[in-house]
Amino acid sequence: MVMQVSMTMASLKPVLLMIFLSFFNLETCKAQVYLYHNCSGSNTTANSAYQLNTRTLFTSLTSNASSAEFSNATVGASSSDTVRGLFMCRGDMSAAPCQQCVVNATRRLLSECALAKQGVIWYDECMVRYSNRSFFSTVDTRPRLGLLNTANITNQESFMSLLFKTINETADEASNFSVGVKKYATKQANISAFQTLYCLAQCTQDLSREDCRRCLSGVIGDLPWCCQGKQGGRVLYPSCNVRYELYPFYHSTASPPAPSPSPSLLLPPPPSSNSGGSSGISAGTIVAIVVPIAVAVLIFIVGICFLSRRARKKQGPVKEGKTAYDISTVESLQFDFGTIEAATNKFSVDNKLGEGGFGEVYKGTLSSGQEIAVKRLSKSSGQGGEEFKMEVEVVAKLQHRNLVRLLGFCLQGEEKILVYEYVPNKSLDYILFDHERQRELDWARRYKIIGGIARGIQYLHEDSRLRIIHRDLKASNVLLDRDMNPKISDFGMARIFGVDQTQGNTSRIVGTYGYMAPEYAMHGEFSVKSDVYSFGVLLMEIISGKKNSSFYQTDGAEDLMSYAWQLWKDGAHLELVDPILRESCNQNEVIRSIHIGLLCVQEDPDDRPTMATIVLMLDSNTVTLPTPKRPAFFVHSGTDTNMPKMLQFDQSTTKSIPMSVNEMSISEMDPR
Repeated sequence: MVMQVSMTMASLKPVLLMIFLSFFNLETCKAQVYLYHNCSGSNTTANSAYQLNTRTLFTSLTSNASSAEFSNATVGASSSDTVRGLFMCRGDMSAAPCQQCVVNATRRLLSECALAKQGVIWYDECMVRYSNRSFFSTVDTRPRLGLLNTANITNQESFMSLLFKTINETADEASNFSVGVKKYATKQANISAFQTLYCLAQCTQDLSREDCRRCLSGVIGDLPWCCQGKQGGRVLYPSCNVRYELYPFYHSTASPPAPSPSPSLLLPPPPSSNSGGSSGISAGTIVAIVVPIAVAVLIFIVGICFLSRRARKKQGPVKEGKTAYDISTVESLQFDFGTIEAATNKFSVDNKLGEGGFGEVYKGTLSSGQEIAVKRLSKSSGQGGEEFKMEVEVVAKLQHRNLVRLLGFCLQGEEKILVYEYVPNKSLDYILFDHERQRELDWARRYKIIGGIARGIQYLHEDSRLRIIHRDLKASNVLLDRDMNPKISDFGMARIFGVDQTQGNTSRIVGTYGYMAPEYAMHGEFSVKSDVYSFGVLLMEIISGKKNSSFYQTDGAEDLMSYAWQLWKDGAHLELVDPILRESCNQNEVIRSIHIGLLCVQEDPDDRPTMATIVLMLDSNTVTLPTPKRPAFFVHSGTDTNMPKMLQFDQSTTKSIPMSVNEMSISEMDPR
């Protein structure tokens, strides 16, 4: 006996549509992706009121996640037991995966940070954090996390330029919403006819427009620290994050165009009424229609999921290409000499901005209206072809908000010219050591400049593709933009280290006496700690408003460092501070900065902190600083105080220590 099943086309269409949509929901093909967590702050005790309040808080956040992509809450009656927390789901997440992510995140925090009073956890789909301090509506930048795809971009210069343009446009859009509105945006840009760049930016909804943009500026500025020249990467702060990839890692909010009918998806017309028999469709016909469609869609979904996972997890080996830089890699930046002449009005005296150790600097204006700074190396300067190539090769590959940006160069005949972005406030020494203009640098600006210089040098030492030693860090090589943000310049003396190299020796000492570390000035030994010493001297100059060189045999001290040391021992720290700042400065920040400066100029390089540690010391008041030792005084080392700037030593040698460089993620944690 054969059973006949009838079904009209009208009833069949909703069934087919439901099958198709249920298979096509891509969110079902990927699990929650855990990224990183950090536990910090002091510890509570098991089953304490604070721990119980934390559990209550997490229950509340999980419940709220069923209907919102962001929520914050506070639990606790007394100030000592009060715990605050929030969650934020990625802006394209729907309610179900958002809530599931918050559930997973809170469970993991309860397990990993059971007794910690502060914690933050990142998943690909959400972020959850809690703390015993009030952090709502506040920009928090630590701890920070960087994740990268180790595969390199082919044309890094043009790619990074496109990336920063697109990611900043994304940040502008994400921050352009009022408090309480989703601060999330995505953008894409064409790299070529075959490649697309996808960008995402998001802030927590409790931030104001200004704070959101400021936070996003921070994470964008850290992209070189994380992901310079890589095919994908992201930087996450507790308050905001950005990400870019060469594949679509988010769900587009735009409605996709309706697909054109395909012959394989067309259903046969219903049988005409005069065909006789049943007016329905037999079970065999339904099966013949539905099964191939379902199988085809399922295969399509599995293929999409496979490709998506493969793209996310692709971790190819790092391909450095050439082991030594060659000037041909930056030929696309080359300017014609006639263009430079026209921009500077034939190097007019009226356009001259200043004169450095290797030549003169002019202001210029290109035909497009863009203002530039032109560094024309003197033909008799010590910087020949090698130093010129060094500066081009180094600076062209650097992307950081606290480093001056190289726009191009000109190498024609005997002319060697570098073209930089124009920085209107000239160099730090023009303002810092000018009795009239130094009032423009209040303590808040000086502290901002100190932090910016530290982050710029940290990028050179640890976060750029190769380890770079500047070797001539001083006030005249720090430029100030319109907002008094510092930009480190002049890389003519820089040395590139291999990835496994930590220090080296040279027979040719270059730099400025007074800023040079003693081991470098006397023995030609240089390392990242040489720059740390120079930073310490510069920090003391910024605090005091006085040149290190002006202290020779004055104020009862040989130099500024010995003067600062004497005041430190006597407990008279604030006497070092520029008199115009003493009434208005933040004394805790000043004293901490002097302490850091003294740590930087200790005689033994091993006693000096790294730039990463210095940045952490400046950013966090909870880091305990070690007691500084007596600074390195050249006089006590038996060195003539009239030591010339250029010295000759024995033939160079190189020392190296192996280091691991294939890190997939970078994180910076709060101290416990």
